[in-house]
Amino acid sequence: MDKFSPYTTKKNQISPNWLSTTLLELPLIFLLLKKKRIIFHRSVSSMAAASSLSSLLVSSMALTSPIFQSHCLNNTTCKRGTTMAVSLQTANKPVIHHEKPANKQRRVVVTGIGLVTALGEDPDVFYNNVLQGISGITEIEKFDTSQLPSKIGAELKSFSPEGFVSSKLAMRADNFMLYLITAGKKALADGGISDEVNGQLDKTRCGIIVGSAMGGLRIFYEWFENMLILSRRPNPFSVPMAGNNMGCAALAIELGWMGPNYIINAGCATSNHCILSAAGHITDGITDMMLCGGSDAGVHPIGLAGFASCKALSKRDCDPTKASCPWDTNRDGIVLGDGAGVLLLEELEHAKRRGARIYAEFLGGSSSADAYHLTRPHPDGIVGCIEKALAKAGVAREDVNYINAHAPSTQVGDLIEFAALVRCFGNNMELRINSTKSMTGHLAGATGAVDAIATIKAIQTGWVHPNINLDNPDKAVDMNLLVGSKKERLNIKVALSNSFTLGGQNSSILFAPLHSE
Repeated sequence: MDKFSPYTTKKNQISPNWLSTTLLELPLIFLLLKKKRIIFHRSVSSMAAASSLSSLLVSSMALTSPIFQSHCLNNTTCKRGTTMAVSLQTANKPVIHHEKPANKQRRVVVTGIGLVTALGEDPDVFYNNVLQGISGITEIEKFDTSQLPSKIGAELKSFSPEGFVSSKLAMRADNFMLYLITAGKKALADGGISDEVNGQLDKTRCGIIVGSAMGGLRIFYEWFENMLILSRRPNPFSVPMAGNNMGCAALAIELGWMGPNYIINAGCATSNHCILSAAGHITDGITDMMLCGGSDAGVHPIGLAGFASCKALSKRDCDPTKASCPWDTNRDGIVLGDGAGVLLLEELEHAKRRGARIYAEFLGGSSSADAYHLTRPHPDGIVGCIEKALAKAGVAREDVNYINAHAPSTQVGDLIEFAALVRCFGNNMELRINSTKSMTGHLAGATGAVDAIATIKAIQTGWVHPNINLDNPDKAVDMNLLVGSKKERLNIKVALSNSFTLGGQNSSILFAPLHSE
């Protein structure tokens, strides 16, 4: 700072008179404002005037402060007309820039799982059923299907939100919200997060990302029906209760969790994308704990009619339990199912400190786009997604010995995915592949999370479930890689779970038993 500056003394120290000098310059500021035709009218309230003066004073202090002048004098790039960010610092405290220390990679583990499916609402009951090869697909009973093109689905026959959702919310909310909140609270309970433990958490570091592909179909349907009758007023809760994001929001309100809270809608790949994003918040150090997954209530007249119109649904209404048959020559489309799956992901050291049970480690994953076709998948996109997932997780392809495939029981999709898996992993005779959808049906946005739970339970139990209804395998598949009609023992090294969707949006995630470094 030069010797002519009125704001400094010797040795460039800040003069105690610099603030009073600044105040003396206020008339000059007003003169400049008048020159610019900015006039304070008499009608301006005293509060507004005070606010304006306050802003002027702060601006003047910033522009004439020794800190600002010092920056300009020592920075040749500070020119008139240049926009600058100015920080007002206490004069006698120098600015200290702290570099963020390089942390080692934060590891993510699964400490809780919760689900709502036609095969059970308890993880052990659910997995015992799939190990036995029991199908959850039946004739639909909760609404009239006589005028619909499909009459079967993985319907929830005895679901009740009682004990998990308040009676008031249960009356107003769409089914997908009720499934989501119930599965989320079940995951917390399974992870040992009681009300007491939840009260001790840093809730700004706890978040929720549980998506939905179809959202509130029932609420939208009822709203539309009411709109057709002029004498009826639409339900005022139609909009807030139908939005895909409201399940996450409602759960956060109940838990008090103030961390990241949003949804990702990527169709049938929704859950995997939510899991990937949730894990990313933990590895980035933003959160310590995340609830993530998906929820959908697609077994509804709108859902059935919509999928049937694009010829995606199975027409085997006469034999519901046989309708979903991935890789079988008789496969003719998906069977819709209702439900939700939620994982409790947690930073490893955080989980250890509270003595949490750890199911598995989440190694990472990836997503990609085929950029090819609205309904037909492309093997290059699937291969690229899997290979990127392996690279990001640092996993060798020969270490993957279990794959829970997307395989939704469609003529084209099943074979393209299988061909992509062979390209990625070769004819690894240790590799076992199955599809949970042969028993659960296709749960749309929830399907990836339910598949992930089946994958995690396979790691925990050492058993992989059968591929039911694979009576006449397609000639394009290798039965040496596919699990047969009975459950099989498998010591899983690394497990891969795939989810793909219309439009060519792909996702692959990886789990493994927890090993010390």
